[in-house]
Amino acid sequence: MKKFTSLFAAAILGSVLTLGCYEFLKKDEPIIQYIQDPPISKVTYLDNATPGTTVPTDFTAIAEKVTPAVVHIRSTQKRTTREQNQSFDPFREFFGPPRNYGPSQSSGSGVIINANGYIVTNNHVVQGADVVDVTLNDNRSFKAEVIGTDPDTDLALIKINQTNLPFIPFVNSDNARVGEWVLAVGNPFNLTSTVTAGIISAKGRSINILDRNTEQGNTAIESFIQTDAAINPGNSGGALVDMNAGLVGINTAIASPTGSYSGYGFAVPSNIVSKIVEDLMTYGVVQRGWLGIQVGSVNSELVKQYDLEVNEGAFVSGFAEGNKSAAKEAGIKEHDVVIKINETAIRSSSGLIETIGRHRPGDKVMITVNRKGKEITYPVILKNREGNVGVIKPEERTGFVSLGIDVEDVDAKTLKRLELANGVRIKTLGNGKLAKSTEIRDGFIITKINDVPVKSVKDFNEEMKKKKTGELVILTGTYEDFPREFNYAFRM
Repeated sequence: MKKFTSLFAAAILGSVLTLGCYEFLKKDEPIIQYIQDPPISKVTYLDNATPGTTVPTDFTAIAEKVTPAVVHIRSTQKRTTREQNQSFDPFREFFGPPRNYGPSQSSGSGVIINANGYIVTNNHVVQGADVVDVTLNDNRSFKAEVIGTDPDTDLALIKINQTNLPFIPFVNSDNARVGEWVLAVGNPFNLTSTVTAGIISAKGRSINILDRNTEQGNTAIESFIQTDAAINPGNSGGALVDMNAGLVGINTAIASPTGSYSGYGFAVPSNIVSKIVEDLMTYGVVQRGWLGIQVGSVNSELVKQYDLEVNEGAFVSGFAEGNKSAAKEAGIKEHDVVIKINETAIRSSSGLIETIGRHRPGDKVMITVNRKGKEITYPVILKNREGNVGVIKPEERTGFVSLGIDVEDVDAKTLKRLELANGVRIKTLGNGKLAKSTEIRDGFIITKINDVPVKSVKDFNEEMKKKKTGELVILTGTYEDFPREFNYAFRM
């Protein structure tokens, strides 16, 4: 990892833009279905290649089959304000002459996952976008709506109003093997329908490319499939497929000293993708189970320091505060090493995070730990981020998504300490419109929007929905660590 981080850029491919409109799936609208024995229930699945099967050196049939289901995505942010590194001039923002606002565009790839127009891509491909255009392999173009996004995995689900589309079924990524041939399909450098070949180089890679630090800790789920199939900027959101023409993963990132392909490409495994897709379709937001523990991968230093009896697994170094730790309630202790979840062997912290990330609040999992050489299995009922087992609704979890932020209610104790009557806190500041337009930072407590008091996340959402494109918005508030009033202005 130390050498990895020294690489010039573990670049998230495509552009940094978000469209924010969460929609619930209509009950009578068909979703996606499995072919055979899937780990989840609503995604079309194929069998992986049989071990020992001779792999053809001619990939033409597979390329012809999957290429029509990979699309080109162009995201447009209609209006841009000042660049983030420019100084903020409140007099110019409030009273100065109008700026010349122009559109900002970038592009990426996407994968059609069912015949009714559902497309998976990366969150960073559509983040902050006002308009998302999808161009099919046959050059037809359509406007897309964003069904939902998940910054924790850098995935997004969008939809076009078309039926009878070609699509790529999923394969069980758990069965994918290092050394197995795969094809990467996408639109690098705006070169549409590009296919490259390589092998799976490694599994369960964590490259610290998803910055998702919140009060609950780092919430990013990184357990990438690494491949040496050539992936370049524009491949983001494209397909990584196996020799059965099944979807193994969604291409997401590269590690490179130049910003272009140098042999290290990374894809989100299909088993994570299918769970995210199902949640976004059903709930409009991801329902993620939480153990409420802090973990690290077992290494020689930990083995020596804590006299561990195992050389691999996920080392428990701490727990979430309060009643938010399902693991602690079940009996798991600090310095335990998680070695198995249900029937899945856990060899690292990324493996644990990936496996738990496939479950929802309320799910029961059997967790086996090694404690001073003794293996103990605990039944654990997973919680959500709030410390209960209920469904998280989009409005409760997130703020106005087109701004690229998550907001949360502020507890009464904090408001009293800061002598505030009301406010909501920016929990996560993504690379969306607000970050690009102002110098606002994480933790800012918004008390007013254009002088209208904001008492809850619901108030924030309702007030922002009233704003029109081009309208000047002023967020008033303060920081806990610097309690004076600030005003941040930007245009919708």
